[in-house]
This record gives sequence, C-alpha cells and structure tokens, in this order.
Amino acid sequence: MEQSWIPPIENIRMSDIAKDKAARLLRKTGSFSSLSSYDVKAKESRRKQQDSMSTVSYMDDPGHHDDIPRPTLQMENTYQLHPTKYFPGATVNSILKDVLPSYLQEEKYEPELCRQMTKTISEVIKARVKDLMIPRYKIIVLIHIGQLNEQSIRIGSRCLWNSNTDTFSSFSFCNQSLFAVANVFAVYFE
Repeated sequence: MEQSWIPPIENIRMSDIAKDKAARLLRKTGSFSSLSSYDVKAKESRRKQQDSMSTVSYMDDPGHHDDIPRPTLQMENTYQLHPTKYFPGATVNSILKDVLPSYLQEEKYEPELCRQMTKTISEVIKARVKDLMIPRYKIIVLIHIGQLNEQSIRIGSRCLWNSNTDTFSSFSFCNQSLFAVANVFAVYFE
C-alpha cells in the first residue's frame, strides 16, 4: 500500500490564514473571491475583450448623473468614419430661438439668478437636442449670460475637429437688462 505525504499542520494553518486574508482583501477591493477557477478564467477573458470594446452609459435625468451609477452597455467597434445622419443645424437653431426667449424674456439681470439660469437653460437645450436622436454625436452646450450696461464683450471659442462632420449652432438674445449667447457644439464620435 502506497502512503501519501501529509504536510505538517503548521503549513496547513498558515496557508488557510493566507487564503482567508487574500479573500478579505479581494472582497474589500470588490473582486469576486467565491468564483470557481472556470469563472475566473472566463472573467479574465472578458476583461481582455473589454479593451477592444466601447462602453455607452445612459443618463435618464439630466443633472442627476452623479448620484446613481448607470449600467453600461458593451458594443463592438464599428469603425464608422462618417455619420449616417448629419447634425441638423437648422433644427438646433430653432430650438435655441425657442428656449432662450422663453426663459429670459421677462428676467432682470441678477448674478445669482443668472448663474442658475445658465445651468437650467443648458440642461434644457441639451435634453431637447438629444431628443432629436442623432447617433454618434457628442453634444456640448455653452451659455453666457451678462448684464447689458453699455459695454462690449467678445466671446470666442476654438476647437480641434473635423470640419466635414463636426458643427455648431449659435444664437444671441437681448432684453432690457441682460444678454445671452448660446452655443451648441456637435462633435462626431467615431
């Protein structure tokens, strides 16, 4: 009869302690320590594939994206260099012409109110432009509101982009006490 070798008890206890310590450390860092070796290998292969995939996150409520983590959707790269649907600049201009006067027509310039209004108006414009469902465009909305008091101002912007696919829309509004300039930049995401 063949006799198998049994390790000393001290080595067994040390390895069990080391395993427990490693499991606690993995639980703290958010790893899955209870997976079988097959699951771990499958997870590692998914991580390797993840490097070549893009992720898309969804935001339901504008302005509340910091509070709740959103699920990500994994999509294969399409390598699509030109958009199938170009950004509708005329439609976005009509959105700007509609939103700015509706929010600022009767307002008087107050610094704190205007600070809040820039945030509100930019979120409204961004939501309305996103409702157009133009695929693969990143939307950037900039709003400037200032006091109208016999002074001049120049607002400039510089961008590095592809002039064939990327574009912008701009609209200016004035009433008796304030001015507002809205810019919407649309950058195609390849």
